[in-house]
Amino acid sequence: MIDPRTDEIAVALFGELFMADQLARNRISKALPKGMELSHFSVLNHLARLNDERTPAQLARAFHVTRGAMTNTLAKLEWAGHIHIRPDWDDARQKFVAISPSGRSARDAAVASVSPLIAEVVTALGADKVRAVLPVLRELRVRLEGED
Repeated sequence: MIDPRTDEIAVALFGELFMADQLARNRISKALPKGMELSHFSVLNHLARLNDERTPAQLARAFHVTRGAMTNTLAKLEWAGHIHIRPDWDDARQKFVAISPSGRSARDAAVASVSPLIAEVVTALGADKVRAVLPVLRELRVRLEGED
């Protein structure tokens, strides 16, 4: 039997996480360069940090979206010239995605546009508070990822 107080804490925690997620996504989306969606920025940022190719299936798993949703995002990024998609030379059924120089520039511009907004929030909360909560949020993320 779960303690009712634990239940209340859990509901409050997830309520705050959901609201913070919605507000953060909304603010960041508005700060992104014209024409860039949050999903585009997320994929470009991921590829820039990895500095390596990934398959569309690997990207879909990393972002916990369907392959169809990832294919749609990748098609828009390819059309904009932000990524290169090439066939796997060993397995023609598979493709590889890499960030292009244009994509890296677009990602850097997006980071520059959202960084002040994010820094403002950290400053308002206090860097020590943010540092203190990061391990808890990281552990929560790891636990939730493990449940998939």
